[in-house]
Amino acid sequence: MTPAQDETALDSLVPMEQLRERGEAGLDWLVRTLLDFDIALQAGLVIAALLPALIFGQRLRDLIRGQLGPRVPKGLPSRLVYAFAALATPLALLAVISLIWVGLGSFERPRAIVEAAMSLLTAWIVIRAVTLIIRSKFWSAVAFYTAWPVAAMDVFGVLDDVVLQLQAFAIPIGETAEGEPVDFSLFDVLRTLIYFGVLFWLASFAGRTINSRLEKADELSPALRALIGKVIGIALPVVAFLVALQMTGFNLATLAIFSGAIGLGIGLGLQQTVSNFAAGFTLLADESIKPGDAIEVDGTFGWVTDMRARYVAIRTRDGTELLIPNENFIVNGVVNWSKSDQEVRLHAPFGVSYTTKDLREVQRVVVEAAKTVDRVIASRTPVCNLMEYGDSSVNFDLRFWIIDPSNGLSNVRSEVYLAIWDALHEAGVEFPYPQMDVHIKEMPAQPPARTDAG
Repeated sequence: MTPAQDETALDSLVPMEQLRERGEAGLDWLVRTLLDFDIALQAGLVIAALLPALIFGQRLRDLIRGQLGPRVPKGLPSRLVYAFAALATPLALLAVISLIWVGLGSFERPRAIVEAAMSLLTAWIVIRAVTLIIRSKFWSAVAFYTAWPVAAMDVFGVLDDVVLQLQAFAIPIGETAEGEPVDFSLFDVLRTLIYFGVLFWLASFAGRTINSRLEKADELSPALRALIGKVIGIALPVVAFLVALQMTGFNLATLAIFSGAIGLGIGLGLQQTVSNFAAGFTLLADESIKPGDAIEVDGTFGWVTDMRARYVAIRTRDGTELLIPNENFIVNGVVNWSKSDQEVRLHAPFGVSYTTKDLREVQRVVVEAAKTVDRVIASRTPVCNLMEYGDSSVNFDLRFWIIDPSNGLSNVRSEVYLAIWDALHEAGVEFPYPQMDVHIKEMPAQPPARTDAG
């Protein structure tokens, strides 16, 4: 039997002999590396640096939190100080390893392992500091799992090879004005995502800062503040995305390729979304409603608490939050109780019995009763009109004015009704209740009595 016949099917698929040789070569390199004096010295010094770092790091952290922390103002300065305190031990370790690096250099000893440890630790400290300042779990995870592998690959010298491989995966997306092809590689995608992540966070921070300043600008109306905030909330992320593409080197003129697909997508499934966006800007521009207004939509009374790009948030007296699409306000309309004037007129219809003799006295009594309710405006006298002679009662309509519709409508109407009830009972006026007279013209004939056969 020949050697070729001795090989099994597994040997033909998996080169076991080559793998064994490479494994032995790797093990031999590892043994020789560990037995090398300079490498062992550097590794031992890096491990030994942990002890003084733990001692001095703890003291430095207590010093920062006890002395410096209470004295800095709240906000970003406070977050920076406490982030520095949280990184006290790694910073102490970096300082000790730096001293080791200087010491080895003074004795002209190799220090590649120490340099790699310094680079990895520096990258970890920077990434950790960023995540502590951002205080967002999502963006912290993105920063850590993006920057740390890049730093590790750079330390071990494989970053250039990885970049070349990512650049090799590219797709053509068009041509320049000079006819040169434009490609967009996987490396460009990753760079764009990283740039956009950083710029989007900066845009969000800038948007929050501007909105907080707008809230303190008393000379601006609430609707104008909401409109400016909405424009900034949409414009800043778009600008961040375009700047990220520009930083990547992406030719923005090639975006025209996607305009047809975007238009088709809007035509097929985004009509309602775009309509709500446009309606939201219209509501803010014409100030038909604004945050703080007391409104009524489809019989539901509440207050406008927030106006977003897609919906308006309304809080009812029950404590529930209604999110009504902006388009509904344009199409169906809305009752704004505080649009231009806080004074609104309410109605309290009621009826009295036909046995009542002096109807003018009824009018006078209920008007005086309405005046006793605190929320009824004293400067605008209530009016009571005789409306009709109903089936069971003489019907009146009491009309009164209030100046605070945001405090509720049903509650003040209830107080007025209670005052009317008390006043009319004291005046001896009777409240009617529906009555029905049944006249029987003829009694039906009685059926003959049935007898038992048995």
